[in-house]
Amino acid sequence: MAAILCENCPGQYPYTQVNQPLELSCMLLLIMFGKVFLDFFMLQVKKKNVKVSFMSYFCVSLALVDFTLLMSISFIFYFEDFALWGVRFTKYHICLFTQVISLTYGILHYPVYLVAGLDYYMTIAQTSQFPKRGQRLLYIFTVVVIWISGFFCILKVPAICEELDTQNRFSPYWCPLYGSLQSYSVSCAMVLLTGTALLACRKEVTTMLLSVRVVSFASQPVLMFSYVSNNNSTCFKWQLLTRLLICFLGTWAPFVLLQIIILFLGARIPAYMEMNVPWLYFINSFLIAVAYWCRCHDVELTEEMWSTDPFVSWKFCFIPFNNESTEPADKPGTVIVIC
Repeated sequence: MAAILCENCPGQYPYTQVNQPLELSCMLLLIMFGKVFLDFFMLQVKKKNVKVSFMSYFCVSLALVDFTLLMSISFIFYFEDFALWGVRFTKYHICLFTQVISLTYGILHYPVYLVAGLDYYMTIAQTSQFPKRGQRLLYIFTVVVIWISGFFCILKVPAICEELDTQNRFSPYWCPLYGSLQSYSVSCAMVLLTGTALLACRKEVTTMLLSVRVVSFASQPVLMFSYVSNNNSTCFKWQLLTRLLICFLGTWAPFVLLQIIILFLGARIPAYMEMNVPWLYFINSFLIAVAYWCRCHDVELTEEMWSTDPFVSWKFCFIPFNNESTEPADKPGTVIVIC
């Protein structure tokens, strides 16, 4: 593994040129190009005036890592065989770099989601924030530590180095890429939790969907849902869960359906494709919904509180909508909510 300074790798050997099939290198290059385009597209179309969060910084860092990988394999693909800083690079390294990135992405799911979940749980109801510069520096430091730890774990584990070394010694004409058990378990957990919540609130969800109306508000079409107001704590959390589900599925239903199809077919997606910006924003919305539901009684009804999610608006899950230009609700004692 001439391109990686891995002192603990057993069985290092003098590097010999490997002529990988052109189709494999082209495929990896095209896939990474499409992924990078999708990453930056999502970063561009998201809402701009959102609160600073750990997940937003990690999404930017992931897009930059993907872009760096794309530039690296493009450079190698174009020049084919060259030396840089005493290391010889060939198209063999396109596969090698992609394998290392796949292994690194595969072990980052749990720590990233855990840190993001704790971040939202602690700050979702926060009235006084850290100074913006200090908060940003804290998020940047955490992101850097996670990336360094991930690459260190992969490049300093002898068993992984030995496996890559053996594969490229005896199977130079194919490029085995790695899926992530962490991503698979997260997908299973999300589908299970979403399905359980939807099943438990099926009557409330059906009632709200049957009462939906499309009206014009602020020159934009919005959906209006009527529901019976109840001050009881348990009933409030039950109604809130229903509205959070509708908001979440109203935006991310295609992703949920895609996860169900992938799990049903048993398809294993390489980790370098699984970890992407759209997927992270999907997880991000799920974590925000969980944080809102867990700390619903601590949420301050301020405008700043609702600028947390770049894609889903959670505001009207908490605040009843009253507007003189709209018709009253069908039943007395009901209020209007926009999700």
